[in-house]
Amino acid sequence: MSKSRKAQLPKAQRPQARGDETPPTSRTEQVRRLVGEGAQLLAARRPGEAIPLLEEALRLDPDNVSAAINLGGAFILQGKHERAVPALETASRLEPGNPMIWSNLAAAYLGKLPLSTPARQDRAIAAYERALALDPNAPNVHYNLGLIYLERNDTERAAAHFYRALETDPNDRDARYWLDKIQQGRVADQTDAADQHNG
Repeated sequence: MSKSRKAQLPKAQRPQARGDETPPTSRTEQVRRLVGEGAQLLAARRPGEAIPLLEEALRLDPDNVSAAINLGGAFILQGKHERAVPALETASRLEPGNPMIWSNLAAAYLGKLPLSTPARQDRAIAAYERALALDPNAPNVHYNLGLIYLERNDTERAAAHFYRALETDPNDRDARYWLDKIQQGRVADQTDAADQHNG
């Protein structure tokens, strides 16, 4: 699908800010500093530099959800989806009511859509649905589900999710594009061309 965009990730989760710049004196402060620096690097689109900091934060505090979310996001940004899964699964157990975790976990399960297997797609769908159960307007979730169903040639479900994506974000031009293509009956031509382009 040449018009598709990559799965959209929520912004990096920043720890609570501190008013001072004193060196860390405790493990908690050290973890907070590492996660903060890692989140800043992710915001600057430098995931490779963020990963060692976030891994160190998790080594010091294995139950730190912010470190796990950011580490998972860093791996996803690098295209290392399989490496993102353990951190995000840990985060999902520690904070199961956080829709951002489930959305990121879905992206990790899915990997690159044209290369994903039906089993990976099923895991991603389940995680995206969990995100929607927690927040029906979770950003980009309906759009990403629409792409999965489009890849599966289930245009009815794809259209329903693209429509919901537009309800959530009326300015989502990609969702509008795919919904228009489905309504015009021109999706098969686009997906065939995309498969040839991606293959």
